[in-house]
Amino acid sequence: MRSDAREAAFKVVYAEQFTGPSERAFRTSLYRKAKLGEEEKAFAEALISCVNEHRDELLSAISERVKRFAEYRLYAIDRAILLIAAAEIFYFDEIPPVVSVSEAAGLARKYSTEKSADFVNGVLGGIINR
Repeated sequence: MRSDAREAAFKVVYAEQFTGPSERAFRTSLYRKAKLGEEEKAFAEALISCVNEHRDELLSAISERVKRFAEYRLYAIDRAILLIAAAEIFYFDEIPPVVSVSEAAGLARKYSTEKSADFVNGVLGGIINR
């Protein structure tokens, strides 16, 4: 299921904020734990690669929508969620943007603060409606 792949990709992107590029063994372990099939693994890898390749552009788009905060003040969890969702919105044409926003809000509800889902939803809404 793509939701599980998205969640695994989020965990990798989150960890890479602190450790730099992740080892293949780390990603493989996450994928195994999430019980991802080959198609889901490929999707997770595509998301991670897209975020890493376009990180500066994605962070710029996020920063433009977050007027009150400098990008470095975002919670690392929220930043990782926003990076994954923004990558989907900009580079995965087969995924409707509303699906990306909904999935991102779900990750924020699960992993971040009480208000993060609304925050993520608002930032991504701004990106979609630009």
